[in-house]
Amino acid sequence: MAGEWEYPIYFGAGPELFRLASELRKSLTPAEKILWEKLRRKQIMGLRFRRQHPIDHFIADFFCYEAKLFIEIDGTVHDDDHQRERDVERTIILNRLGLREIRYKNEEVLLDIDDVVRRIEIELNT
Repeated sequence: MAGEWEYPIYFGAGPELFRLASELRKSLTPAEKILWEKLRRKQIMGLRFRRQHPIDHFIADFFCYEAKLFIEIDGTVHDDDHQRERDVERTIILNRLGLREIRYKNEEVLLDIDDVVRRIEIELNT
């Protein structure tokens, strides 16, 4: 039987990344938990989102395969110059796979989840 990492929605992610993603799903940040409550169960436009989803050699905070859209929730670690460079490289690689990205800061999700959901819906309609 083929491993789940061989399915197209994972873009070749390996078994170790699946283990790490599973661990991350058990320890979502407060902002990730709030957004997950809005994304789960096809609440946005009837689309299925996955949390802590392995893609290639990355883990997306949230991913919708049908829309080819991944969502990242950034904490303060992403304010570091080195991390910003890594984020840009990651975005370029994932864009080459035909995927689009939206990034939000923790504060945006924590302070105005309705606006975040509205902006996701706008992105999904483009």
